[in-house]
Amino acid sequence: MALVPGLQGVSLAQDTAPVAAPLEAAPGRPAQPVPIPLAPEVKGNRPKSDPTVLPPAATELEPGLRPLASPPSLALPTRPAQVKIQQLRPLGLREVETLAETNNPNLKAVASQVDQAKSNLRAQIALWYPTIDLNANGLPSYTAGSQYRTRTIPSLPGSPATFFSPAVEPSTRRIQGTSTTTSIWAMDATLRVNWDLINPQRVPQISAARDQFEQAQNQYLIALRDLRLQAAQNYFNLQLADEGVRIGQESVRASLVSLKDARARFQAGVSTKLEVLQAETQLARDQQLLTNSLAEQSVARRALASLLDLPQDVTPTAKEPARVVGTWMPSLQESIVAAYAFREELDQVILQISVANSNANAAIGAVQPFLRIVNSFRVGSSYGFEQTTGQPLNGQNWSVDNAIGLNLSWNLFDGGRAAAQYRQQKQAAEEQRFTFADRRDQIRLEVETSFYLLLQNNRDITTTSRSVISSREALRLARLRFQAGVTTQREVVDSQRDLTQAEVSYARAVTDYNRQLAALRRRTGLDQVAFCQPPTLPSSKPASDPTTQIPIEPQPLLPACQSEVRTPDGRGPLSP
Repeated sequence: MALVPGLQGVSLAQDTAPVAAPLEAAPGRPAQPVPIPLAPEVKGNRPKSDPTVLPPAATELEPGLRPLASPPSLALPTRPAQVKIQQLRPLGLREVETLAETNNPNLKAVASQVDQAKSNLRAQIALWYPTIDLNANGLPSYTAGSQYRTRTIPSLPGSPATFFSPAVEPSTRRIQGTSTTTSIWAMDATLRVNWDLINPQRVPQISAARDQFEQAQNQYLIALRDLRLQAAQNYFNLQLADEGVRIGQESVRASLVSLKDARARFQAGVSTKLEVLQAETQLARDQQLLTNSLAEQSVARRALASLLDLPQDVTPTAKEPARVVGTWMPSLQESIVAAYAFREELDQVILQISVANSNANAAIGAVQPFLRIVNSFRVGSSYGFEQTTGQPLNGQNWSVDNAIGLNLSWNLFDGGRAAAQYRQQKQAAEEQRFTFADRRDQIRLEVETSFYLLLQNNRDITTTSRSVISSREALRLARLRFQAGVTTQREVVDSQRDLTQAEVSYARAVTDYNRQLAALRRRTGLDQVAFCQPPTLPSSKPASDPTTQIPIEPQPLLPACQSEVRTPDGRGPLSP
């Protein structure tokens, strides 16, 4: 069992007394409490996720568990045969944790969010690099056309004054026409390089993306802790449901024995009908307990199957019986300090403060100058001919241009928008400081609640175990007294009911203890548990009393309308 860094050499006694803040006293001066450091001084302004404080999640299943791999994420059954349970698979707690870490879709989704945050960070880092754009107006372009123009000119050259003059006779005018034919292939492309030399928003945006990536990693660790806790608690719930079924079966068997004895004594004339009715009432009560336990068992099995994302035709069962897992070693104070050190929820709040500050700097950067270097390279080419009547023109043309310069942009006035957004983000950072204080108090309350409930459940296990032993002996003596005729069936019924309640209380106390133990491991980040040694069982099965081994016959399930209790005259349902 490895100790947590910072807790080596500290006493591991289970001390529940509250401890005041350490005091420092100087000669002649009253003792003063030692000031508590601020979180940024302990964890830093931008704490990084530390996956080493948590065992990594399983990535693949063992050969024996590979048939229980999760079905495809988009698989959807369409026929009843596809969801019919074909296999009951016994699983241990370790196997349940492995299946949950490998199959659970929620954990996979959180892992995908980490990848998304990483991609977003890489996209923001790209702001440091230049951008290169290629724009081609024609790649290539072809121009073709034909044009014909006519005009009327005077027949006497050198007389411009008579051009289009009405005084000139039509016989002195003549028509002249020109035609133009065009067929040109052209290409024009521009390569533009932009590089931000000064960008006030670049560094804050990258810092915010980096903090969000750390938050995503912390969120994965939080989801992994919650998944392990949920898997353990669901398994403990299944164990409790199995114990409820076992207790219900034993109670029904005991009630059948009591009913058999009551009927035998009634037929022998040494008891009354009242004792038979009391035995039948207790049998009905125990059958109801068994029915409820069977329903809870089915629900607990399917809840565990849903968490593990098992194949649609497999239902898990508990391979291990309900027993105490171990003993919590750290004291209450050590548990609280460890929770403050290892809970990623506090780091999340500190990172959110950093994100808000980065967003504030990015907002105020909108009204600061931006300086960009720009280089534009343009190349153009054309090939073809443009022929006019009497003036042919053929050939190929090339043009190359290159321009480089600096672009300056500065938003001198935006109506106060950037300043308002800056204040908003700073106020959001202040809000997160209050959230940190609230979350810190909640974490301590969670640890203290689990610790005190663990002590309560520990005492409950001791008291309920004694109650079970005494109730068993009381039921045995009551049966002997009833068979000897020195007591009534009421004493047997009461003793049997006390035994059933004691066994249910004991099973619940063990389950609650294991739940709180798992909750402490989740809420403190510690794994300092002294596991209990497995009990030494004999090689041969102990002998059982044949008089109590009565088979329980299944009861037919009647429709609810036929099972309704009616008034003695049979006219209607029995109202309370």
